[in-house]
Amino acid sequence: MTANPTVFTFADSTDLILEIPNQPQNQVNIASQSFSHPSSWYQAYLNEICLSAVLPWLQEDFTRQAKVWPYTNSLASIWELVNGTAVTLDVTRFILVPSENIDLSELRVPQEWVDLPSWVGDYYLAVQVEPDAGYVRVWGYCSHAQLKNQGKYDAGDRTYTLDASDITTDISVLPVELQFCSQTATRSQLATLPTLPLAQAQNLITRLGNPEVITPRLAVPFELWGGLMEHGGWRKSLYERRLGLPEQRSVVQWLQESISQTAEAMGWGRLNLQLSAAGARSVEGIQPGVTLSRRLAITGQTYELLISPQGEPEEPSWRFELRNATVGAVIPGGFKLRLLTEDLQPFPNNEDIATTAVEQLYVEVTLDAGEGIVWQIEPLPENYDQEILRF
Repeated sequence: MTANPTVFTFADSTDLILEIPNQPQNQVNIASQSFSHPSSWYQAYLNEICLSAVLPWLQEDFTRQAKVWPYTNSLASIWELVNGTAVTLDVTRFILVPSENIDLSELRVPQEWVDLPSWVGDYYLAVQVEPDAGYVRVWGYCSHAQLKNQGKYDAGDRTYTLDASDITTDISVLPVELQFCSQTATRSQLATLPTLPLAQAQNLITRLGNPEVITPRLAVPFELWGGLMEHGGWRKSLYERRLGLPEQRSVVQWLQESISQTAEAMGWGRLNLQLSAAGARSVEGIQPGVTLSRRLAITGQTYELLISPQGEPEEPSWRFELRNATVGAVIPGGFKLRLLTEDLQPFPNNEDIATTAVEQLYVEVTLDAGEGIVWQIEPLPENYDQEILRF
């Protein structure tokens, strides 16, 4: 992506016209990812070139810290299923909604970006994508509150539609609004979705993981679909199932054989630690001292999350440990390391809290074969998206 986006200005236009940078590279980026259907691939392609043009503009004109949410490696699992991309600017979230439509009479936003509490944005940018002409046109924007209060809900394709007459089409107003109207409520209140039981979620992933279901987002009631989408681990599992991939996050398999490509892309690696006889005992097929490690950026410092087997082979337990990656440095007071069940439920002794600065935080847990665990850390690491680790 270019640091200085090329901005085209058309006479008598309040639109923002941005050059698509490195278009061949966009095609390479998308070609390197997999999708279950040509329509999903093309949806991802439009989102990729939209993001490649709009993100540099947001970074240049608003803040260098503008970044993709939840993070870049999660985008394929979203674009396989839903149109749109979220970008965060400090505490403000933008939803980029690309379309090839020539008719700019309305903005059409998928329901997921409007009704899922963890997905909603503050502002929604209407972006017309012109791949052949090499540019995108940001032709208007609105707030979440406008979509909910003035938009029309279409149950047929589960979208909210807002007429162009209700949208701010002068993009130069946006930075002024961000600077001077920061106290204005941009989001409507939303009810949380009911918790999706684990067995139901697994059944849905099996059913909707069939790539012959071309539009899975319309195949089940929104409350069920939304429960899958809000859980980062389930969303990625559904995406991988639709591609026919084997289990990507088997900790035992990582330790016995090798880290999957998916896990490597997320930052997981293997360490060989020289342990004393009193150290970690091996799970069958795992050499003693082999530990999983993932580097995390938290509040400007680098930390390391370690996972190692403990106890006897016939009844192994697992130790999750957080350390500062800098030798001799500590974890500040207030940090939390927490483990949750696959459906995000707490259990006894599932977290460790640093009441003062400490060298490490750790939680040990005994798990059944095939059981899933989701880890959380507070403060939230950069590029965090829920993942289900399978044991």
